[in-house]
Formats: sequence, C-alpha cells, structure tokens
Amino acid sequence: MRYLLMIAGPEPTEEQKTAGCEGWSEDLLERGVLIGGGGLHPPSTATTVRVRDGDVLLSDGPFAETKDQIGGYVVLECADLDEAVEHASRHPAATYGTIEVRPLLG
Repeated sequence: MRYLLMIAGPEPTEEQKTAGCEGWSEDLLERGVLIGGGGLHPPSTATTVRVRDGDVLLSDGPFAETKDQIGGYVVLECADLDEAVEHASRHPAATYGTIEVRPLLG
C-alpha cells in the first residue's frame, strides 16, 4: 500500500536545511520503498484556491494561520501502516517537526 508522509514544522534552521535527509532517502531507495517526494517552496509563495457560489477566489500565501508549514512530502510503498510509521519516525524532520502519515486511495 502507498502512504503519503506530509512533513510539517517551523521554518527549518540553516543547519537542518544543510543536513537534509542524512541518508534516509538513500536507504529507502535501496530498499525499494521510496516512490517519490520533494520539498516545497515557503508558504509565502503559495496561492490558495477556493470556489464559493461559482466564483473562484484566490489568496496569496497559505490558507491556515499557523507557525508550522508543510515543507515537503514523501510517497512510500509499505506493507502496512506500522512499516510506514517506522520509516516516518526515522526521518530527520521528525526530531523538530511533525510527519503526518496517510494511506493513499487507489
């Protein structure tokens, strides 16, 4: 089953940005678990889209008022949720932010 890991937290420090995933991605690629993923530009570059009463409403920046931000995502192919959680717990961002794990439909 495929799982989406949404990586969220405060703006990473320069040290955290430089460290990156510290071998985490390479390990999962070798195991055949990592399907894809990537980092995101900061929330200030976001455009939020909503449709209300047939009108398209655009807003600059993120919709949510929060200090945390979605900084990246990963798609994994795992046997079950336990395996996905185990991989998520080893992601370096789990030490300073949060990682939400969700099964993908289909």
